[in-house]
Amino acid sequence: MTAVVTTEDGSRPVDVLTVVSTATVTPAVRRVTLRGAPDVVAAAGPTLALLVPRVDDAAPRWPDVARDGRIVWPQGSHGVSLRSYTARRQDAVTGELDVDFVLHGDGPAAAWASAAVPGSLLGLASTAPLGSSPAGWLLLAGDETAVPAIARILAAADPGTRGVALLEVAGPAEEQPLPAPPGVELRWLHRGGAEPGTTTLLVDAVAALDRPGTDDVFAWVAAESAAVRSVRADLRSRWGLGRTQHHAIGYWRRGRAMSPAG
Repeated sequence: MTAVVTTEDGSRPVDVLTVVSTATVTPAVRRVTLRGAPDVVAAAGPTLALLVPRVDDAAPRWPDVARDGRIVWPQGSHGVSLRSYTARRQDAVTGELDVDFVLHGDGPAAAWASAAVPGSLLGLASTAPLGSSPAGWLLLAGDETAVPAIARILAAADPGTRGVALLEVAGPAEEQPLPAPPGVELRWLHRGGAEPGTTTLLVDAVAALDRPGTDDVFAWVAAESAAVRSVRADLRSRWGLGRTQHHAIGYWRRGRAMSPAG
């Protein structure tokens, strides 16, 4: 087990992850394999609050984490950005985890991932669950930024689960193999030449679905914020889903870097 050193005010240093390797998943997605303390990775939820340093910063000034989970930033300029990502894979034995970075835009996370090499560092401030819930019928809807989370949900679903997963990507080259229960249909939605966040492709695909004839249903949605708001309204009104039957979160906003919660 890793010893946790706390300061006089009860805060603790962030956990630091080190890049082991990188790989190209699709033209727009780069997978970074990181290693941390095995007990930290074993206890981590799939949603990671990552601290991303500047590309040219070999010795980042990491913040501390207060007892209540708040980030305690160092005084003065620190050059570290906080971003939320889903671990595509976690190995509690080796302490390794994979994070897939969408390389659209020029945000700090995309820039860091493009330049990452073995030995590069990331900070891990906190972790959380995905907000999903098992159900007999699942609706999963998201864009590139949500593919890792949707992959995790599909992998954990009961083999008898039914439903549909709607995944909006640029084109066929961005599709990824995603193991899923046989009763869950995967539909890849291609934007063609349109920029991310400029179409209603995902919203229209959900609007074209009929509500399943069961109350044992759960919907999980993550994409550009405006699209998520439209889908959420449809699920609450036309589908009549209560708060415990859906989780809809804007992972990014048009006009800002295309990275989850960034």
